[in-house]
Parts: sequence; C-alpha cells; structure tokens
Amino acid sequence: MTEHSDGHLVQRTLRGETEAYGMLVQQHQQSVFNVCYRLLGERGRAEDLAQETFIRAHQRLDTFDVERPFGPWIRRIAANLCLTHLNRKRPATQPLDDEATFSAAASSTNPERVQEQRERNQAIHRALLELPPHYRAVIELRHYQDMNYQEIADTLKLPLNTAKSHLFRARKLLAKVLEERYEYA
Repeated sequence: MTEHSDGHLVQRTLRGETEAYGMLVQQHQQSVFNVCYRLLGERGRAEDLAQETFIRAHQRLDTFDVERPFGPWIRRIAANLCLTHLNRKRPATQPLDDEATFSAAASSTNPERVQEQRERNQAIHRALLELPPHYRAVIELRHYQDMNYQEIADTLKLPLNTAKSHLFRARKLLAKVLEERYEYA
C-alpha cells in the first residue's frame, strides 16, 4: 500500500491520525456528494447527508476491510442514508441545477451542443426525481457509480435478481417519463 492509498489512510485513521481521515474525506467528498445529490435532488439536504455519511463511516471505520476499495464502501453508506431519508419523506420535486450535473459537453466549443446537452441533463434529472426512491437508487449506482449488478445488490441488500429487475423497471419507467413529460426518447 502506498502512503496515501485509501487502505493506508484508514489504518492511519484507526491509529488516531485525524489528518489521515481528512485526506480520505477530501478524496471522496465529491463522489459522496454526487450520490446524495442525484438521489435527493436537493443541494442542502445532499450536503447534510454527505456530511452524515462521513460521520457514520468514521464511526464504523473499524469494520472496513482495508484490502477492498474505500470508494464503493463510502458510497454505499451514502446511498443507504439517502434511501432511508427518502423513505421517510416524499421525493424532492426541485429541479437539479447545472453545477453538479453539467457534463463534458461544457468543454465543447459549439454553444448549441452545450445548450442541448444542458437541457438533456436537466430533463433526465427531473425525470429521475419522479421515480420511486428504490428505482432512483439502482440507476444512480449503475449509471453514475458504475457498479455492476452484484455490487448494486450488495449495496441495497437485495437478491441479485431483484436488483436486476429493479434496474430493468427503472430504465423502462425513466424512458416513459422522459418521453411523456420531456419529449426525449
């Protein structure tokens, strides 16, 4: 393990080196926030739950297997916290702003393409917010966190076939919402 690998930073944190955990937070804060933001659709709430994710992770750090990657573990905690929050509260209806969702199209020199991509991203994220939380979660984990089916099943504590069927149904429902409300197919 290198000096700044996640596993090494976890070991240092467990020995009481608080700056090591700060480095872990710094390395993973954007991806944790992105999970929360995409699932919740509300910047303030996403910031709160991202912070709560790191607090919970620190409390449970002794259960982390340093031989495994830290990123999926911390994002799993974030996803679970967000799902718990969503199950207690109605889904957010506010549209996501461009700052967190704007894609690589921003680097394009064609303003029309940039605007088209921005509108497509906004429509997708508004449509995602209309999905039930468990469908929103599988799409987030598969398409934004690049998890495979087994990782999704493990993260959400679902049987593998249930994770697959949730993803299939979520994609189908997302396509329907996009077609009906946002004129994207």
